[in-house]
Amino acid sequence: MSTFTTKEGVEIFYKDWGKGQPVVFSHGWPLSADAWDAQMMFFLEKGYRVIAHDRRGHGRSAQTFENNTMDQYADDLAQLIEHLDLKEAIVVGHSTGGGEVTRYL
Repeated sequence: MSTFTTKEGVEIFYKDWGKGQPVVFSHGWPLSADAWDAQMMFFLEKGYRVIAHDRRGHGRSAQTFENNTMDQYADDLAQLIEHLDLKEAIVVGHSTGGGEVTRYL
């Protein structure tokens, strides 16, 4: 379990397990990366690399009180994917995470 700092200076927590094609999970509101543990274990056992982050203002990421917009969430996701140098990632979102993924794509 690790963190990275966005270009805006916000610390984002993430889990990164395994090797193989990456699958990136984005949680719903008001959850955290932990919401994806069962799915992450399933795909990890199938040989995928699995990543889930705590969105800014959630879980173990920095508690921000400004800029909590869907566009900012998508930008944070893009920065995480770039930080981890992920290629051909599958992105999965639930609820607010679905909006985040849609904006990212």
